[in-house]
Amino acid sequence: MKINIDRLMSDIKEYAKYGKNDQGGVTRPSFSQADHEVRALFIKELENMDLKVTIDGAANIWGRRKGNGKKQGSLVIGSHLDSVPNGGKYDGPLGVLMAKEIIKTLIENNVMLDHDLEIVSFTAEESNDFNLSTFGSRSFVGRLKMEMLKDVCDSTGARLSNELKKAGGGLDKFPMMEEMGKDKKAFIELHIEQGQRLESKNISMAVINRVVGTYRSKVRVIGQPNHSGTTMMEHRKDALTAVAEMILEVERQCQKSGSSVVGTVGKLTVFPNAANIIPGQIDFIYEVRGETEEKIQHTVNVIQSVWEEIASKRGVVVQQQIFLDQKPVVLDEDIVHILQSTANEMKEPFRTFSSMAIHDAAHMAAITKSAMVFVKSIDGKSHCPEEYSLPVDIEKAGNLILHGIINMDRELS
Repeated sequence: MKINIDRLMSDIKEYAKYGKNDQGGVTRPSFSQADHEVRALFIKELENMDLKVTIDGAANIWGRRKGNGKKQGSLVIGSHLDSVPNGGKYDGPLGVLMAKEIIKTLIENNVMLDHDLEIVSFTAEESNDFNLSTFGSRSFVGRLKMEMLKDVCDSTGARLSNELKKAGGGLDKFPMMEEMGKDKKAFIELHIEQGQRLESKNISMAVINRVVGTYRSKVRVIGQPNHSGTTMMEHRKDALTAVAEMILEVERQCQKSGSSVVGTVGKLTVFPNAANIIPGQIDFIYEVRGETEEKIQHTVNVIQSVWEEIASKRGVVVQQQIFLDQKPVVLDEDIVHILQSTANEMKEPFRTFSSMAIHDAAHMAAITKSAMVFVKSIDGKSHCPEEYSLPVDIEKAGNLILHGIINMDRELS
């Protein structure tokens, strides 16, 4: 039994029409017109498959196929349908549409599971104008509370509470999600890798056993703005040159750590940002991601120590405000093992490693057994129109989840 890869690729092409832009990419943020249109299409298709459709408080869309009743609870497959600005066709939709394809394949082959089987499309997984990424999954597992969201607005002043209602959700429906979460026995998310680890080994897929932690802070470096012509080099307190050294130190320390830690400095703002004034203040965002809390903290501590030396040498002041300290998530050993065993049964090569990006599966791990499957990304490209995975690789990953779900249904009590 195999998925119908041609049907799946046709679905991916069809869904990419919603939010298609002039640059060849897809712009479909949650609560946009394109998002509402693709939601309507998705719901209609689930209903045509005779699935029971539920929209929860966070406007997550659930479709349920009843099992034979021998085992309680449901197995869930899914991801998200929203996109970044000018993104690609695969990030998110691949996981949702693969879930739909797997259920269709089971229906066509008259395979009835002991558990119920569900598909889910989570709301606002990507960064958005409400500054609430992975919104749907975080809300579903109780990490975002109704009280926290009452006054949330986007940059235009639109209230999140109103946008949720337009999408079929609503803050008044948040209490239902806790009850819904109690019967989820397992969650599997398929996603493109968004990197080159698989491509470098020419392997189609990976079983993901953990999601990295993320440390992120706002950094302000204060120097002394002054005339660019009359201030001699030895008299300068240039914030920008200090930051240049600081950025290179982040790169240096993360390279030393091997592949288990990555670091990035982005979103620089220069003041006063004039050609004839020495930069007096720089604001930037600093991030470190790692497989373990210890590795993240060690890297941050070493970088911080060197930054203090740079600040002293250059006569600048460094201020920091931590705004994200998300711990690594170890995904479920049982589900990871079932997926690995299934791949071996299929005689398909695979790798096992950590996801370096945060996905809905990391939050679902708080309430159920959760794991992920990655499919090879060509050139590692993602969040851009060039994002692409080969159908042959997608088919292998889809069949892994198809047969993995059957094995989970048998092995989970």
